[in-house]
Amino acid sequence: QEVVSEESEEDSNGVNLMEFSDEILLHILSYVPCTDLVLNVRRTCRKLATLCLDKSLTHTVLLQKDYKVNKDKVKQLMRDIGKEIYQLNMAGCYWLPSSTIDHVTRCKNLVKLNLSGCHITSLRLSKMLSTLQHLRSLAIDVNPGFDASQLSSECKATLSRVSELKQTLYTPSYGVVPCCTSLEKLLLYFEILDRSREGFMLSGQLMVGESNVPHYQNLRVFYARLAPGYVNQEVVRLYLAVLSDRTPENLHAFLISAPGSFAETGATKNLLDSMARNVRLDALQLPKAWINGSGLLQHLKFNNPFYFSFSRCTLSGGHLIQRVINGGKDLKSLTSLNLSGCIHCLAPESLFRKAEDDIDSSILESLVASCCNLRHLNLSAAHHHSSESIGNHLCQLLSRLKHLLSLALPVCSITDVAANAEKPPTASNLVPQTFGRKVRIGIQTYPRNLGDQANQKIESSVFWALMGSLRFLETLEIIGSSFSSAMPRNEPAIRNSLPPCARAQSVGDSEVAAISQLTYLQSLTLAQLPNILTGSGLVHIGLHCQHLRTLSLANLGMMGKVVYMSALMDMLKHCKCLRDLRLEQPYFCAGAQFFQALSHCSSLQRLCIVSRSGTLQSDAVMSFMANCLEVIMCHMFMGESLTVCKNLQQSIVRSFQADRPALNVVIFPLLHEDLTEVIRDVPMRHLDEITLFKSRVAEEPPNLWW
Repeated sequence: QEVVSEESEEDSNGVNLMEFSDEILLHILSYVPCTDLVLNVRRTCRKLATLCLDKSLTHTVLLQKDYKVNKDKVKQLMRDIGKEIYQLNMAGCYWLPSSTIDHVTRCKNLVKLNLSGCHITSLRLSKMLSTLQHLRSLAIDVNPGFDASQLSSECKATLSRVSELKQTLYTPSYGVVPCCTSLEKLLLYFEILDRSREGFMLSGQLMVGESNVPHYQNLRVFYARLAPGYVNQEVVRLYLAVLSDRTPENLHAFLISAPGSFAETGATKNLLDSMARNVRLDALQLPKAWINGSGLLQHLKFNNPFYFSFSRCTLSGGHLIQRVINGGKDLKSLTSLNLSGCIHCLAPESLFRKAEDDIDSSILESLVASCCNLRHLNLSAAHHHSSESIGNHLCQLLSRLKHLLSLALPVCSITDVAANAEKPPTASNLVPQTFGRKVRIGIQTYPRNLGDQANQKIESSVFWALMGSLRFLETLEIIGSSFSSAMPRNEPAIRNSLPPCARAQSVGDSEVAAISQLTYLQSLTLAQLPNILTGSGLVHIGLHCQHLRTLSLANLGMMGKVVYMSALMDMLKHCKCLRDLRLEQPYFCAGAQFFQALSHCSSLQRLCIVSRSGTLQSDAVMSFMANCLEVIMCHMFMGESLTVCKNLQQSIVRSFQADRPALNVVIFPLLHEDLTEVIRDVPMRHLDEITLFKSRVAEEPPNLWW
C-alpha cells in the first residue's frame, strides 16, 4: 500500500517540461518545424519565447517539406527572424505563389538558399539577389521565359560571389551560370522536353543573348543529371564544351547521369583525355557509351574516392578489380557504389558470358574486402546468380559489410541455391506470370498466427542471415532483374511486362519476413517477387519495422489477382510512421476496406497507386482524405474511365485544397493517350521521389546538396 501511494503521488505531481535544462529543451525543440516554433510555441511562455529564438534553431530554416506553410506564414516568419537566418531551404514549395519570394529579401545574412521547385521570374530573382550580399550557395529553376538580360548589376555582383550553384533547367539556357565567376560546385538537372505543349519540336540551341561562356576555372564538382530526351543531351554538350577546352586543375568530382544512349563526341573525348592527364578524382559517373569498350578507366587517376557509379555499363568484374579497385588498394574511402544494370560486373569477362550465368564469387569477395566501409551499394537490374559453393553466396559475402545503410539487390540474387535444389516446385511456380484470368489452383489461406508462421520459416537461409547481420540498414530495395514499371517518364504506359528470372521463382513470403529483422528500416521497395502467396511477411515488417517511412510494392505474386491484399491491410494498421506509399499492381481494388486500413497510417502524406485494370471507390477515397489530414499528394492511375477520374479529382480538390495548400491530386486512366501530358504537370518533387519508379540507392553521391 505504501508503494502504491508513493507511485500515485508521483503521478499526481507529474513531470514539468520546463524543469529540463536549456540544452535538453533545445534538443527537443529542434524536431519542431521552424514555423511552429516562431509562430506558435514561443507564444506559450517566457522561457520558450527565449529558447525558440536561439541561434541553434533559427540559423537554418527548413521549409522544403513543411506542407502546411503558406504565404502568410512565410511572410510572418521572415519578419520575425529574417535577420537571424543564414540557411534557408524552400526546395519543392511549388504551392507558394511567386510573390512569396519577395519576403526572402529580409534575410540579409543568408549564405545558403535553395529555391528549387519554386516559381520565380527573372525580375524577382534579380530583386532578391541584389539584397543578399553574403550569399555563397544558390539553387534555382530556369523556366521558359527566363531572361538573363533582366538581371541587375547588383544581382550579378552577388552571383559573382556564389561558389555553389544548383540549377534545374526546363528550357535551353545557361541560366545564371555565366554570372557565377567563382563557381566551385555546379549541379545541373536537365528536365527539358523534346516537344512543347502544342506539339512543336524544341531545339537544343540556346536563346539569343546567351552566348556568354561559363567560368569553370575554380570548379571542384561538376554534376549533370539528364531526363530522357535528345534536347537535354544537346544542351549539356554546350556546358561541357568549355570544360573540354580547359579542364579545371582542382576538379575532384565529375558526374554525368544520362539515361539511354548518350554518344561520345570529339569534344567529350578531349575532355576525358585532359582529365586523365591533369586531375585526380574522388567521385566519378559517366554515360555508359563513354566507358564501354574504352580504356578510359585505366588512365584516370583517383585520390581518395568516395563515390563510383557505373550504372548500365558493360564493365566486367575483371576490369572493375584491375582498373578501379586497383587490386584492393586505397579503397577504404569508398562509401557509395552504384553498379545498377552492370550485368557483368561480378564476372571475370563479359565477351562470351550470358547475363544469367553464375557470378564469380572471388570478384565480389575482393570488392567487399577492398571497400569495407561501403555505406550505400546498388547491385540491382542484373542477374547475380550465386553458385552452389558453400560459403560463397552473394548474401554471405555482403554480410561482411557492417557499415551498410542502404542496399539494392535483384530478386534472383537472394535465392538460396542449395535449399531450393531440394524443394519441389510450388504452385505459384507452375502458374504463368502474365496478365489475364488465372486457373484456380486452390485457396491460399492467410496465416493469422504470426508465431506459427515464423516457425515455418527457414531461418538458416542466406538471406535471413544477411538481414540479421545488417541491423542498421535504413534503405532496402529488392527488385526483379526484368521488372519495368508501367509508368515510364515520357512514353505511353507499358502494357506488357517481362516474366521474372527463373532463379527468382522461389522468392516469396519467407524472404519478405526476413526483412522484419531490420529494426531501423526507413525505406523499403519490393518489386516482382513471384512467389508471394499470402503476403504474410508484410505483417512481420509492419510489426517490427516501426521506423518505416517509405513503402513501395510492385507486382508481387500472381499478376491476375492481388493475393496479398489481406496481409497488406493488416500491415498498414501498424505503420504509424509511414509517410509515402506507392503501390503498383494490376487489378488492384482501391475500395473501402483498403482505405479504412490505410487510415491507420496517421503520418501518411503521399499516396500513389498504379494499376492496369485497377478499380477505385470514389466514396472510399473521399472518406480517406477526410480522415487522413496529413495527406497532400494523391496520385492514382487506374483502369477507371476518364469521367470517373476527373470527377473524383475535382471533388478532392474542391473539398480539401483550402485547408491543404500543398495538395496535389492526379487521378487519370493509366492507358489513356494523354497520360504523358498529365505527368508533365506533376511537381518535380513528387514525380522524382515517388510517382515514377526507380532504384534510388547510390543514385547520387552522399551529401551532394543539403
